[in-house]
Amino acid sequence: MDFAPSPRAADLTARVRAFVAEEIDPIEPAYHAELARRRAAAGDPSVPSPWEPQPVLEELKAKARAQGLWNLFLPAEHGDAYAARFGVDGGVGLTNVDYAPVAEAMGASAIAPLVFNCNAPDTGNMEVLLRYGTEAQRERWLEPLLEGRIRSAFGMTEPGVASSDATTMEATAVVDGDEVVVNGRKWWSTGVGHPDCAVFVFMGLRDTPEALAADDAIDRHHRHTMLLVPRDAPGVRVERLLPVMGLYDEPLGHGEVSFTDVRVPVENILSGPGEAFAIAQGRLGPGRVHHCMRLIGLAEKALELACTRGLARTAFGKPLVNLGGNRERIAEARIAIDSARLLVLNAAWRLDVGGPLNALSEVAQIKVAVPRMAQDVIDMAIQLHGGGGLSDDFPLAGAWTSARALRLADGPDEVHRGVVARLELGKHGARR
Repeated sequence: MDFAPSPRAADLTARVRAFVAEEIDPIEPAYHAELARRRAAAGDPSVPSPWEPQPVLEELKAKARAQGLWNLFLPAEHGDAYAARFGVDGGVGLTNVDYAPVAEAMGASAIAPLVFNCNAPDTGNMEVLLRYGTEAQRERWLEPLLEGRIRSAFGMTEPGVASSDATTMEATAVVDGDEVVVNGRKWWSTGVGHPDCAVFVFMGLRDTPEALAADDAIDRHHRHTMLLVPRDAPGVRVERLLPVMGLYDEPLGHGEVSFTDVRVPVENILSGPGEAFAIAQGRLGPGRVHHCMRLIGLAEKALELACTRGLARTAFGKPLVNLGGNRERIAEARIAIDSARLLVLNAAWRLDVGGPLNALSEVAQIKVAVPRMAQDVIDMAIQLHGGGGLSDDFPLAGAWTSARALRLADGPDEVHRGVVARLELGKHGARR
């Protein structure tokens, strides 16, 4: 068990940290101020829409790509050929253990993942295309995504069912001759607000719920198909964009999307009809490591801000850090962050040596532990900042919202605890 990054990964991590410090940190306050100005002027034709990416993003992307800090998420197992073609310094993909500190280095900034072309859901969708896509699918969709010319969305969660249990899904993707007919409604489709969003990775039932219920030959984990649906296909409609605790997360956003008799070629199916669960498992394992390592970076930033504020401000004749048990809270935050990092590295290592089935419990554990840890650390930092911590003068309110949202994204805490408990009890003979 070796969690040490390779020399190349250590170098990339250091270079990403330097890029964030030198190129992103100095402009990020102005970026968010401009976003706030655009939000406030929504509807004014003289002011750009908050959904329109700011020019500085493209400038930073060009700099990152020129330095080989581009598509760093590409996995070693499948991504080497694309890493050599699309900007990764060294031309070789990284293991999960190697990518983990790189993702952490991006996590302190709200825009850094976009700058390095390493943002969700595009990373997960690109990995799906890498692992399960045909050559034609990769040429049409993967390569423009790796270039950063288009964006993508993931259509899984539905508003009308308890989507934490994907077997309750109602949306359908039914083969009809040489086409697939897609019907249903999805929400929390991240990325759909971006003007360059060009394709959905869509998950739906391979037949109507009634037909599948009458067919005992198809087990519940082979009743779903994953396929590619162009954003501009007739019948695709973004019904609304959804705020997360009042924030719309521009320019990506989260949308509720209807699909009405949408027809796409059968060649758009990924892997094959009924293979969606297997694809989702392969997609979500590494993606959860990415999410959690970015959150650890965010927690580190919050702890840094807490320490700076606590040392700089005084109350009742003492620095804030010397009041009300704040030193103990800072110590507990350090312990919690370092513990969570080791938990994630363990999950990443198990993914590297044995794939998703070798890390089911470990990935579920980090998905519970890390967002909760980050939420607690950020909350502590907010408290040390007083009223300012609730404002947009500091990044803490948005950071807390991100951590809270990730206790639901990619499955709620309760589902992941259930996986951990099932696997643990199974060691003692308990049945499912």
